[in-house]
Amino acid sequence: MDVSAEPGPAGDPLADTPAARYARARARTRHPQLTRFADGYPFALDDFQLQGCRSLEDGSSVLVCAPTGAGKTVVGEFAVDLALASGAKCFYTTPIKALSNQKFRDLGERFGVENIGLLTGDTVVNSSAPVLVMTTEVLRNMLYAGSSALLGLRYVVMDEVHYLGDRFRGAVWEEVIIHLPESVQVAALSATVSNSEEFGEWLTTVRGDTEVVVHEQRPVPLWQHVLVGNRLFDLFAESGSGTVDPQLLRYVAERMTRVDPGSRARGRGRYQGQRPPRGWRPPVYPDVIDRLDRDGLLPVIVFIFSRAGCDAAVRQCVGEGTRLTTGDEREEIRRVAEYHAGDLAGEDLAALGYWEWLDGLQRGVAAHHAGLIPAFKEAVEELFTRGLVRVVFATETLALGINMPARTVVLDRLRKFNGDTHLDVTPGEYTQLTGRAGRRGIDVEGHAVVMWGPQVDPQQVAGLASTRTYPLTSSFRPSYNMAVNLIASVGRESARELLESSFAQFQADRSVVGIARQIRSLETALSNAREAMHCSRGDFAEYAQLRRELKRRETELARGSRASRRAAAASSLERLRRGDVIAVPSGRRAGWAVVLDNSLSRDGDARLLVLSEDRWAGRLSAADFPEPVTTTASLRVPRSFDHRSPQARRDLASSLHNLRLPPVSSGRSARDQPAEDPRIDALRADVRAHLCQGCPDREDHARQAERAFRLERELEGQRRRVEGRTNTLARTFDRICDLLTERGYLHRETGIEDLAVTALAGREEVGVTDSGRLLARIWGEADLLTAECIRSGVWDGLGAVELAAAVSTLVYEARRDDDRTTPAGAPALQEALRRTHDVWAELNRDEAAHALPLTREPDTGFAHAVARWAGGATLARALQTTDGEPLTAGDFVRWCRQVVDLLEQIAGAAADQPAGAMARAAAAAVRRGVVQA
Repeated sequence: MDVSAEPGPAGDPLADTPAARYARARARTRHPQLTRFADGYPFALDDFQLQGCRSLEDGSSVLVCAPTGAGKTVVGEFAVDLALASGAKCFYTTPIKALSNQKFRDLGERFGVENIGLLTGDTVVNSSAPVLVMTTEVLRNMLYAGSSALLGLRYVVMDEVHYLGDRFRGAVWEEVIIHLPESVQVAALSATVSNSEEFGEWLTTVRGDTEVVVHEQRPVPLWQHVLVGNRLFDLFAESGSGTVDPQLLRYVAERMTRVDPGSRARGRGRYQGQRPPRGWRPPVYPDVIDRLDRDGLLPVIVFIFSRAGCDAAVRQCVGEGTRLTTGDEREEIRRVAEYHAGDLAGEDLAALGYWEWLDGLQRGVAAHHAGLIPAFKEAVEELFTRGLVRVVFATETLALGINMPARTVVLDRLRKFNGDTHLDVTPGEYTQLTGRAGRRGIDVEGHAVVMWGPQVDPQQVAGLASTRTYPLTSSFRPSYNMAVNLIASVGRESARELLESSFAQFQADRSVVGIARQIRSLETALSNAREAMHCSRGDFAEYAQLRRELKRRETELARGSRASRRAAAASSLERLRRGDVIAVPSGRRAGWAVVLDNSLSRDGDARLLVLSEDRWAGRLSAADFPEPVTTTASLRVPRSFDHRSPQARRDLASSLHNLRLPPVSSGRSARDQPAEDPRIDALRADVRAHLCQGCPDREDHARQAERAFRLERELEGQRRRVEGRTNTLARTFDRICDLLTERGYLHRETGIEDLAVTALAGREEVGVTDSGRLLARIWGEADLLTAECIRSGVWDGLGAVELAAAVSTLVYEARRDDDRTTPAGAPALQEALRRTHDVWAELNRDEAAHALPLTREPDTGFAHAVARWAGGATLARALQTTDGEPLTAGDFVRWCRQVVDLLEQIAGAAADQPAGAMARAAAAAVRRGVVQA
């Protein structure tokens, strides 16, 4: 097979000329490893695969961005092949354990099981193999620990590298990319992201030469549809046109008038209420599946953004008698299910809903979500991949990583709950979800179907389907564990430099490029203004500063004088009474007036109701009286006076006129003039004596000086904006180091006592204490809180069961804001939980004082369940006693494994302390039965 030259078009007489054959032969010589590797595939590699592989063989790192199912893992497999061929090592990293398990199996089949190992934290298989598959966290930990397994490492494959944007775990990918030895080539495999060039540019800055390979074409064309009731419409009038099918729009408008009669009058494309109108009845899933089956669109993944919704959909199909399998297929399904569930205790099967789950599987229908235990999910994945299960109802987590392509993908709605609120699906999420549709080498085309409801607008669907924006944004931030590990390995100053080389800082710096451009423009304008104000008689900048200071001082005094007069005026208004005759000094109502009423506004200011000489009656406020008001005379105003009556106004205005008062003066009084003071006199003298005062071009120079002053202020503001956006990670790192130093995790190595040393010296003289080395071995969101609990002996004296319960509060987080209650238990556990909370509260106060993100509050919601389980209870009993919202079996297993993981970290980090010694026994007590399986 020729893999190093572009194939000529069919019938091209030049495609097989001697020159073309020579060029291909020469290309094969340049990339012999790729030629050998590609010959092992039954199909020709795509151009983007060849381009990525050539980069690796040429010694470069590579970033490959391609849609789901396009085959970008071929580039990762080539990195494995290069390592095996050269006697080097290759690490293949994935974001989740399930994908690591899958890649372990796939690579073992291709390269031999003896060459492939697996490290996922709780699973170790063939750890001395030249190729190790692992989760990204495992590699991060190896890098910080300086593991000997890194010796001979030449290639690292980072599958699903777009996980770097994950707000909870994304920092791990950046840490690995930054810390890998320079000699290691990285093969980064990503979904299509809209800023791939930016990401590739950053990779080049930290990894050296990196080629960016972007492939946007799907391997299988994707057709977009909308299912309205039982009718399946094409979304677009023509493929690629972007115009919604008019027939679909007409049909949707007709349906809307039935379910929401007011829709035609409002002219809206979708229902705008919080809940669907009463006339709407959603389609039942058995009917939807039957409709898709008749059109040959199975197998299908139906994305439902709710675990309960997925389970309910399966029950609905089973209840309606859906059956998509033959007798022989049902037998095979049973064998696969029994194999995956073989390690589960018989007494746990009922609690897991095994028989109901098996009934759905044998009908060809299943759910897939985080609430299922891993064994059930793995069985569903295998059966779906083999075509035995034809319908999977899944949450969106299935779209990340697991290789489960389908002919069709259905979205049951376009809104999802993100834990806080309901949000519309984004174009990036829509692309990710529908990317599962169309199996390479099996389907001629894939199909994406949106189920219509009153809240779905076909135009909205078209916008999602035609937009391909999926930017990758860093979520990287320094943590306590990261800080002590970095300082221990490279020192504080080098650690700051490493943080400044992160993708997060790279993106922040790029965001100030526009500001930097403005700064350069302002600097040029400022230079021109300074040149234009140059005066041959003297220093005009000095002269302009004197004038500016004089003006500022005069304005200050005038402002103070005006404020004083306003206060005096407001006070005088409050003293006015009914019948007082006053002068209105200016405005349309200038002249004499008589007070009819004096009341206070909401903000406490006096508001006068007056009658003027020209018979106008209305309200005046303090703003109408810049000077204090005095009463000139008074009139008797009848108690029954009605200012709305023309006759009453005429009579009272006549009485006012009969007083024959002099005209009201509206000129400026002496008090309006700015007050004088010695400083103003001195400044005026300095201005008059300055050499530039007599310059004939003085005012032209002054205009340029004012322009220069404005530019200086604007330039300073822009520079502050840049300072606020750059070095942000390093400043956070410094605050973390300050807190860790105060708490004894870091120390000044040279014993400097003077805390007023320069910031630079303060950063340099820092080392890691014994407590810091303990913290360096604790990973997770509550790393420092865990270390503080160990150091302060909060958990000392607890047995294995109580320790598992106490530690669970640092990893468990309720899915909703349920009331957090402390479970009943032994007094020792109650006291440990109380003290754990006290340590957290004290830590939060310190974090707030250092302007750091606050560690999450311990959550006792899982403590009861894990204590029961560690104490030997059945699974049904452990789930039954869970506080708050009942846990699903999958959630229970997941949280138990996280508790085990943290317990083992504690055992390794604090083996010589009471809690550390007991942690290993606690981990063993939790790791049993369904958790171990």
